Amino acid sequence: MRLVMIDNYDSFTYNLVQLFYEFDLEVLVFRHDAVSLERIEALEPRWLCISPGPKDPAQAGISKAVISHFYRRLPILGVCLGHQAINEVFGGVTVRAPAPVHGKRHPVFHRGRGLFAGLPSPFWAARYHSLMAADVSPDLEITARSDDGVIMGLSHRRYPLHGVQFHPESFLTGHGAALAANFLRLAPVSPAASMSAAPVETPCSDASSTLRSSPCP
Repeated sequence: MRLVMIDNYDSFTYNLVQLFYEFDLEVLVFRHDAVSLERIEALEPRWLCISPGPKDPAQAGISKAVISHFYRRLPILGVCLGHQAINEVFGGVTVRAPAPVHGKRHPVFHRGRGLFAGLPSPFWAARYHSLMAADVSPDLEITARSDDGVIMGLSHRRYPLHGVQFHPESFLTGHGAALAANFLRLAPVSPAASMSAAPVETPCSDASSTLRSSPCP
């Protein structure tokens, strides 16, 4: 089974590749300015991953186009910059974080669903970023936050599209392999399901919720 990784010229990209290698996958890596949508289509991947990167989504080459083109059909995981790119594709913005965080462990709070199924809340995760996702679209659900309130996880309400601001591949992150395994359990969306999927109701998941005091009922 094949996963295509879009590399945003980041030093962590091959740590992510190594994480997926643990699941006996074929992982093909392409720089964000060295591959086309047609080439990715021809490879027939089962999953896509948008890597971290040192810049912002506006400078992430084909990354946002990949998300826009494939999210209705293939499971996609965006990490750090990839997470911010997902947010921007749906109309969100990327802004300065309250403070830069590089190589620090923070607790991540979540509701135990989707990527976070079976993981303790909180768990400790590595953060390396000075930017963050904001103004999240109603199409996306905030699935995790840090102890300082920064959005740590986003998921599409209908399709298998997920972003995490933290680095699951880092040795500083607990349960990174479990999160990757949850992602890999997601199957491509059949054309019929993509056409007929019903809208998902969105109670108590607005961008102001902190995910720290009480779970979504």
